[in-house]
Amino acid sequence: MAAATCFGGAEEFNGRWNLKAANEPRNRAWWLEVTGAGTSAMKGRFVGAPGGQLDEIPSIRIEGGELVWIFERGYEPGKPKGKGIYRARLSGGRLQGTFDVEGNPARHLTFTGKRAPVLKDRDDGKWKSGTPVELFDGRSLNGWASRLPGGPLQWRVEDGLLKNNDKAADIVSSASFWNFRLHVEYRVGPKSNSGIGLRGRYEVQIYEDYGRAPDGHTNGSVYSRIVPSVNASKPAGEWQTFDITIIGRTATVILNGKTIIDRKEVEGLTAMANDPDEDKPGPISLQGDHGPVEFRKITVTPLVR
Repeated sequence: MAAATCFGGAEEFNGRWNLKAANEPRNRAWWLEVTGAGTSAMKGRFVGAPGGQLDEIPSIRIEGGELVWIFERGYEPGKPKGKGIYRARLSGGRLQGTFDVEGNPARHLTFTGKRAPVLKDRDDGKWKSGTPVELFDGRSLNGWASRLPGGPLQWRVEDGLLKNNDKAADIVSSASFWNFRLHVEYRVGPKSNSGIGLRGRYEVQIYEDYGRAPDGHTNGSVYSRIVPSVNASKPAGEWQTFDITIIGRTATVILNGKTIIDRKEVEGLTAMANDPDEDKPGPISLQGDHGPVEFRKITVTPLVR
């Protein structure tokens, strides 16, 4: 029991944190969860560079009043795994931290973190549809920008379809939304995948996975967080539809008319996140660097009381 006692304010690190790194190459937000800080049962989970999925932290500790967690990953393409070291201190209720890859000072980043907010809105059946907003006009890229600040739009419109170029940076809508229903019509090529970011924070995966057993990375999943109940995907090259509802943290995903996620809680940010302010409206984002994808309809219907 003594080993389970928390000492020296270490318990202040416990909880869920939304992190934002300065000059992060892909402009991504990160997510951290800490439990049992200062005890022998201390654990952590993390979403952040360079990986994308939700990972259990293999090494985490409190050292001299500092939170330290470590991953060994392939931080440099084509090179052996390196040791990525994250350090953070509490200052005014927020985290102030650094990230370094051992032996590679060029990878140094600084980050800040604030506690993930409690979102009180729930999908209780009392929300009403507002005025639909068409995010794609079928003719232009109006209303979209690169997720990389000041970066070029690496998407195009052909024959009334929104298409990505090879390895295109994600795009985000200029309009932001809170609670809404999203209708998307899309087509994906063989072995390709993409994603739709809700409020720029939670990715609903697009994946060419016809006939595959569902998991946290298959079509319609909330990426690495919520597994679809069934695989409702169509074969590559066929048009498919999403009808997605997000109210607070409650998500429902209907794929090709089949409910595959029914009012499940999204715990926190996913890999596509670029906006860590979970208690504020955010954009719709589209992933473009994982293979060819086409969109012909993107409609947001705000939900109001």
